[in-house]
Amino acid sequence: MNAQKPSQTMNPATAAKKLDVYLPATPEDFRTGVVSRAEIAALQSDPPQWLRDLRAHGPHPKNLVAAKLGVSISGLARGGVGDALTTEQIDALLSEMPDWLEAERSAYRAVLRDERRVKSLHAERRRSAEQE
Repeated sequence: MNAQKPSQTMNPATAAKKLDVYLPATPEDFRTGVVSRAEIAALQSDPPQWLRDLRAHGPHPKNLVAAKLGVSISGLARGGVGDALTTEQIDALLSEMPDWLEAERSAYRAVLRDERRVKSLHAERRRSAEQE
């Protein structure tokens, strides 16, 4: 008998996360169907126009909005930013640089510096322990 592996599928929300797109902005057939791993691979290697447009202009999901603004997702919430922003809206926020955004960017940079410091400290302790 020749047993074929069944194609693994995922729900549209998971597929949208893998593609880094905002699910409500995707086409109706994408939102209502199931997506196989092969389809995700095909979309990533040769994206259709709707996917190229979403990636270029948005709306973008919160994780990408936060990354583009240089803040955490929590910082977006504290700044009153909703679920998704377009590239144009992100660029406008960066050019306006409201007080909340400046404060959140500064706080986020401090957190990242502290995380790097702690990671370096742990690595140094591991090296020291290995030498003993």
